[in-house]
Formats: sequence, structure tokens, C-alpha cells
Amino acid sequence: MTRGSRPPGRPGRRPRPLAPLLTAVLTAVLTLGACSGSGDGGPDAVGRSADSGVAEGDIVVASGRDVTGKGGIRQKLIDQWNREQEEKGSGSRARLVELPGSADQQRSQLLGALQSGSAEYDVVNLDVTWVPEFADAGLVRPLPGELLDADVIPSVADTARWAGKVYAVPFNSDVGLLFYRRDYLKKAGVTDTELGKGTDWATVQRLIGTVGDAGRSAADGYEKGWTTQLAPYEGLTVNGIEALASSGEGLSLTDGAGRYTGSEDALEEGIAELRDRTKAPYTLADAGGSGETESLGDFADGRTAFLRHWPYAYGTLHQTLTGEQLGVAPLPGKAVLGGQNLAVTKASKRGPAAQELIRFLTGRDSERCLLDAGFAATRLSAYVENGPACRAAKAPAPAGPNAESTDRMPRDEHGRPKYARDTLLPALQDAVQRPRTPLYGAFTQTFTAELRRLYTDKPPSDARLAKDLHARLRKALPHT
Repeated sequence: MTRGSRPPGRPGRRPRPLAPLLTAVLTAVLTLGACSGSGDGGPDAVGRSADSGVAEGDIVVASGRDVTGKGGIRQKLIDQWNREQEEKGSGSRARLVELPGSADQQRSQLLGALQSGSAEYDVVNLDVTWVPEFADAGLVRPLPGELLDADVIPSVADTARWAGKVYAVPFNSDVGLLFYRRDYLKKAGVTDTELGKGTDWATVQRLIGTVGDAGRSAADGYEKGWTTQLAPYEGLTVNGIEALASSGEGLSLTDGAGRYTGSEDALEEGIAELRDRTKAPYTLADAGGSGETESLGDFADGRTAFLRHWPYAYGTLHQTLTGEQLGVAPLPGKAVLGGQNLAVTKASKRGPAAQELIRFLTGRDSERCLLDAGFAATRLSAYVENGPACRAAKAPAPAGPNAESTDRMPRDEHGRPKYARDTLLPALQDAVQRPRTPLYGAFTQTFTAELRRLYTDKPPSDARLAKDLHARLRKALPHT
């Protein structure tokens, strides 16, 4: 998943209570730790394992928090690896260290730790946009190309390469999706509520108008057609890139060397597309201050009929909404690819063992476990092979004969999330990447700062904003 820093809600935003169950889910699943490092430059400045130290010889995996919750599927896979090593009589053991703070803070902490050698991490779980930066800086080592076999979805495999070499292996992927309220559409008289790949933004806007005309109002919680993540963080970058990519087929803002290749004309078309998608008649006003948590909560509260979000929202939303209420479809136009990739640090003293751990964590069985838990798997086999469901983390059984399972996610006859094969997989295969450059941090800060001007009291024209953005990106990145 690709999630940047999650800013606080917009000042003056009207608080709305979530349903109790969803409140608990969002608290446990979505909220990233706000704690900071110890400041002494030691391992605690980056992260701390479950106990007070890191045992000598352990393969230490540094990662952001698991959206499947405390003791989630990543930890279960690490536990399974350790059990198998013990059964084989191997001395290898792995330990997961969760990094505190937002994704932006985690990136800074990892960079500082690896550059200074202050933390002995063997494997790092990198956001797909970080791979060029860490590879170019010599902080992670090249890996054998055979780790990216033909089973890895090609669009996803491309995120693991830089400068002609493999530097990481896709662990879990991510892609923008369109969630919608089937029950709202039905009440508005829409007979076919199965939105598919052919749905475009014009259709979504027409359906929004239909829902509004049917009399949904603030009296029953409904306010506007849709919401997304437009706060000044990575969410705005993602929405902007999706609009840019949808406005021009094959558009790319960087070349293979990470140099800026954009033009004012292309930027102007993309800005116009973003402005049209997010104009006031359709978009919840609070979207301008929303990250993932806020937009997910607003949609779950019934304030909108549509939501742009990531795959993990499928399981989270089904904690309070039924399959008759909730629908999911590919995002109209182009969707951005996200996710995390595992890499071996240059300084690791356990490189061969770390590489074998990565092979296990990204193998066929593990990827099926990740898919069953709610992540977007990186391997085709997880979606199309009808073998047994994940053995590393079986769904919890009801506590008694009359108890209900806590797993409310709709599943197919083989135990996968019901939407995985026909909706999630094609979306991943068609997804586009954000600009690939070792200076991605400079790119996204510049991109977000300029696009934010669209949501001020006096927004600039498309041409003016495109001209300014083009000039600033040429300063931030090397260019052709």
C-alpha cells in the first residue's frame, strides 16, 4: 500500500460519530503510531521489536505497521518461517520490527539509520516509490532476477527494478479502487448496480446526480456524491497522478533514469481532469482535509455514495456494510499502483539468510495468505489457483455454537475475497506507477504543494497552475 503522512482533519471540520464497530476497526487497523524515536541515533530511533532488544543472529525485518492489525498476517508469516526453521534444525530466526510514525517519517528514519549504520536491519519493507532512492544511494543490494519469476504480476514486478537490476521483491501490492453504495443506487431507481470496467467518470457523475435527485439529503446522513484523499500529503499526489494518467494515454513524467519529461500541455490536461473530478457539486467538502482514515469514515457514515480508496478498505467496510449495500469496481480511468517491496540492506551481515526469508515471504503460499487477509497479493497464482486457503492464519472460529465469525468479508468458494479475481487482479494489471526517480521525495512535495492551490479560495487557472508546476518540477528534478 502506498500511504503518505496522514494529516489531521481540516480545521473546523464537523466531527461525526462512526458506528461503534467501525470505530474499533479503524482505530486498530488504520491509525499509525504517533510516537517518535528516542533521538539518540540508536535502534530505538527507528523502531523497537516486541521485547527490549534484538537477539544476535536474528534476521531483522523493518516495516511500517500492518493494516491487518496487531499480530497481523505479516507477523503470522514471520512466525511460520521461524517454526519451519526450528523444525529443520536451522539456527535462523526472523524478527519483525514495526516502525513508528507516518510513511514519510518511516522513510526518513530508515534513510538515516541505513546511512549511519545505527540500526542493524537485514530486510527493509520499502514503499514502491522508495526503491529507486534506496538503490541509487547504495543502501540495498541487488538481488537475483529469478526472485521475480513469471508468476509475479508484470506491472507489480516493474516496481522492484531500478537501472536494469532487481533491488527488491514485491511483498504486497495496492491499487486505487472505486467503492460505492449499492443500496443508495437502488433506492434512486438504478436497476443495474454492478459497476464494471467500462464505468467512466461521466457515468459516476450521472449516478451521483441520480442519487441526489432521489432525495437523499443531510436528514439521513447523505451530503455529496463522493470523497477521496485531497489533504496535502501523498494522497493528493496519487489522485493527481491518476487524473494525469487518465487524461493522456501513456503519459509519464519521468524517464528510465528518473529525469523529468513532462510538458505544460500534458500537465494542463491532467489538472483540468482533476479539477473536473473534484469540483464542488460532486465532492464532499471535507475531502480537502481528508486522508485515508477520514475519507473511509465519511463513506462508512453514509455521507457519500462513492469513495476512492485502497483494497484493504474492502474488508474494513464489510465490518459494517453488507454485500447488498457495498459495491467495488475498478477506478474509472487509470489507477495508481502502490504497495511495498522487500529488500536486503547493503550492510546486512546475514545477506544469504535474509534473501531466503524474502523468498519465503513473497512465495506462492505467503502471497495467498496476504490476499486472504485483505492485502493485494503480488502473484497471479494467488488469484487464479484454487488450492487451499492460507494455512498460516486461519480465520478465527466463533467462540460458541451461536457466535458469529468476526470475518465478515465476502469470500468465493475457495476462500479468497470475493472481488479478488474479477476486480482486484485486473485493476493491478492495468495500474500505472507514479514517477520513478531517486528524488521522489522532492517530486511529491513539489507536486502536492502546487496541486493544493486548486482547493484554495482563489484557485489559479489550469494553464497558470500547469506553467508553475512545470517550472518547479524542472527545478526539483534533473530533466531532459
